[in-house]
Amino acid sequence: MPSPALDAAPETPAWLSGGRLRALLWPVFLAILGYLGFALWSGWEDVAAAARKIGLAGIGLALVLSLVNYALRFIRWQMYLAALGHRVAWRPSLRIYLAGFALTATPGKAGEALRGLWLQRWRVPFPDSLAAFLSERLSDLLAILLLVLIGLAAHPSMRWLVIMGAAGMLLAFLLVFSQRLQEGLARRVRGEGGVARLLHYFLHTLRQTRRCHSARLFAAASVLSLIAWFAEAFALYLLIRWMGHETLLAQAVFVYAVSMLAGALSFLPGGLGGAEAVMGGLLVFFGMSGPEAVATTILIRASTLWFAVAIGLAASCRYLQKTH
Repeated sequence: MPSPALDAAPETPAWLSGGRLRALLWPVFLAILGYLGFALWSGWEDVAAAARKIGLAGIGLALVLSLVNYALRFIRWQMYLAALGHRVAWRPSLRIYLAGFALTATPGKAGEALRGLWLQRWRVPFPDSLAAFLSERLSDLLAILLLVLIGLAAHPSMRWLVIMGAAGMLLAFLLVFSQRLQEGLARRVRGEGGVARLLHYFLHTLRQTRRCHSARLFAAASVLSLIAWFAEAFALYLLIRWMGHETLLAQAVFVYAVSMLAGALSFLPGGLGGAEAVMGGLLVFFGMSGPEAVATTILIRASTLWFAVAIGLAASCRYLQKTH
């Protein structure tokens, strides 16, 4: 039988106040400034030349593919909320989901958990929205790992990234599904102090996360995740071709997936630095010149990561004003 400590729904911790979480916007703005500085330092003329070569239609198609990614991930989000017993109308849920993208450029995308504060208006407890958020990250990691496998046989030097990602995913699933491990953690920390309350909150969230991983939902979410991340990888493939370079689709998918995995494992805001370095290096390996590789990397990140941040900032203005 589950222990009572794991059954009781804890109150939202005081440190999850909107005022404190709004401070997460500062790293986002600093990341934007840093990225603009990186683009200027690495050669803005090369980026502009690449954009002209690709054309407005090409950049527009890359943005559309990013929208496909966001739409499929939103459908998955709604599925997770429904599994937790919350059927939020799609219009307000979509606005809140997009608003969370404002904080995508935070370590591990952790700032996206801010959605939970806004969903409380629709009677979604914060542990439940946090469970949906954790389920998203696990589903994303699984999809990226599967996409990496497409080209791993030809590039065994990247095996260590896959091993690290797989180890992290297995550890997360162990925490989610091992009732014995959760009860063992609960027994180790007793009392009413801040650490005990935080652990109680964490364990309750893990139990809610388990509800998002029934066999049927796991399969459906995995398919959505694969298609969503393949759409952005396909955008990279098109950019490479429009830059005048022949490449195999499998190579482009591998480059994108490995870069995203490297960025995630770096735990830097939005994977900044790690993802760009790996992507640029692989593009050079596959035959691009250094300036072309940097320009292509900046353009694909602008079309994916920074496009999401821009949408999120536009959608979050009304919520951030009301979050105190």
